[in-house]
Amino acid sequence: MGEPAEPKIVGIVLGYRRGSGRQYVNQVYVKVMGDANPHSLVGRRVRVTDDHGNAYLGKVVRVHGSGKSGVVIAVFNRNIPGQLIGSEAIIL
Repeated sequence: MGEPAEPKIVGIVLGYRRGSGRQYVNQVYVKVMGDANPHSLVGRRVRVTDDHGNAYLGKVVRVHGSGKSGVVIAVFNRNIPGQLIGSEAIIL
């Protein structure tokens, strides 16, 4: 028999990473729901799916801030559309 799968962690896409003069559309902030330690999520894959069934795959690259807020930064190869801000993200 196979190993039991790790539980999936759910997050919410907060928005694009941006500065005062530039917006990084391939990097988004993801708020991790639950009591998962954000530092342990670095390197894991992220999947965001839209209403049409298109899946966007990314990777958690770092924690935003000290980690107290539970927000991580995920990088996507295919930029996610702005309509997905506020939608659910699954951290695999």
